[in-house]
Formats: sequence, C-alpha cells, structure tokens
Amino acid sequence: MVDALYTNSSPLPNYNTPNATVQPPSFFEECKVIPAGPMIYVSAQAINIVLGLPANLMVLWLLRRTKADFTTSDIFILNLAILDTFFCLMSPVDLLNRLLLNHATVWQVQSVAYGIKDGSPLLLTCICLDRYLAVLHPITFTKFRGQKHRIICAEVLMVIIISYAISYAAGAVKDFHRVFSVMILTIFSIMVFCNLSILWALKRSGPGRDEMHPVKKKAFNMVLIILAIIVFHYFPPVILFPFQNYFSPLVFKCYVHHIAFAFMDLSSSVQPLLYLSRIV
Repeated sequence: MVDALYTNSSPLPNYNTPNATVQPPSFFEECKVIPAGPMIYVSAQAINIVLGLPANLMVLWLLRRTKADFTTSDIFILNLAILDTFFCLMSPVDLLNRLLLNHATVWQVQSVAYGIKDGSPLLLTCICLDRYLAVLHPITFTKFRGQKHRIICAEVLMVIIISYAISYAAGAVKDFHRVFSVMILTIFSIMVFCNLSILWALKRSGPGRDEMHPVKKKAFNMVLIILAIIVFHYFPPVILFPFQNYFSPLVFKCYVHHIAFAFMDLSSSVQPLLYLSRIV
C-alpha cells in the first residue's frame, strides 16, 4: 500500500504521488535545473503559514463572536474556515518533511490534508446555491431559512470530505484524477449557472439599473468571487495535467506540477482574506 502511494503514475492531480515520492536529500536537488517550480510551491506554503493561518483564525473568531447574527451562508463559511485552518497548520509540516525529514508516515498524514483540500470546494458550492435560492426562489428560501437544515448539510459534507481524505491517504481512492476533475468541472458548471441566473435577476430588478436590490447585488458578488476562486486556484491542475505528455518529464515534474498545486494551495489564504475584506 505504501509503495503504491509513492509511485508517480497519474497524469492528473494526485498529491499522494508527488509528495510521497521518495525524494533526494534536498527538495530542490532533483529540480536544480528548473528551481522555479519548487520555489513557487514553497513560497505558497509560506504564505499559507504567514497569512492564511491568522486570516482563517480571524474568520473563526469573528464568526464565533457574531454567532447570533449568522447569515445562512456563514455556516458553510465556518466549516470552510475550519478546513483551511487545518490545511494551513499542516503547511509547516509539509515544508519540514520536504526539506528535512522525508518520512513516509508524515507523507501519508500530509495526504489527509491534501484530500481535505480537494473536497473543500463542495462547501463553496453550497454557498453559491444558498445565494441562488435567496435571489431566485425567495419563497423556498424562506421556508428553509433556519440554520438547522444548513447545519445538517454542512455536517454531512464534512463527514464526506474527511472520509474521502482518509481513504485518499490510505490509497483507497481509485482514479483520483478523474474524481477530482469531474468534481471541479461540476462545481464550475453549478457556479456559472448561479452567476448567470443571479445576473439575469439583477437585470430584471427594475427600470433603474443603478437601483438594484442590494441583497441581489451582494449575492451576485459573492457567487462571482467564489467562481473566480475556482477558476484561478482549482482549474490549473484540471487544465494542465491532461497534457502531461506534451511536456518533458523534467519540466512537468519540476515546473508545471509544483506551480499548479501552488495555485491550488493558495486558496486557503485567499478565501479568508476575501471574507475579511467584505466585513471589515
């Protein structure tokens, strides 16, 4: 089982394979000809430690302080911040193991963090759907406005994400690249649908387009921001990895691979910072 995790045989994102591959003494040594990729990856992890971790802790603190005034989407944001906090806490472990330890057990533990990271967009989708219902189906939204339904939904998703992460680290997830790609593309389709639907609702708000309902504007901005996060942070692996054969093995391993996942990992810093910028 461990040997299977340490084999880089998948052309699409599989954190188990690159992170668990037996490394030379130095993380940069195998890519000394093209050091840019590892440097960008290490920089992304450092940003998660310096910015992402305190930002996520701040989000958790603010949500706890304003618990009585929770919006319907804040429940999903709270769970997303918990997952991102865990991922940022694992960033120094990742760097330590890459640069110094290179221990197989640590790689497997780190794989749990990457599995959680892969599943976190499911919570982003729930935020978009929540805003979509609020704008396009206000009667249905009012019927299910209470926190109970969203708490149950968030808890179910957390169980699914954590179960997936543990199975992924144990090597039980087959054809990971297909699962990941289908999930991201499905999420992207849902978000595009929500954006277009809310935009259409905004245009029908009334003759004075400068006086659109502020709730609808806020919903559209939130869904648009989440869509941008998916495109900027999660699409690079999905788009680039199917073309692995078009790159030389060295360029793919040391440049494309590290940079694609660096973009993905940075979402753990960008998401809380965007949330804080909206409420500060």
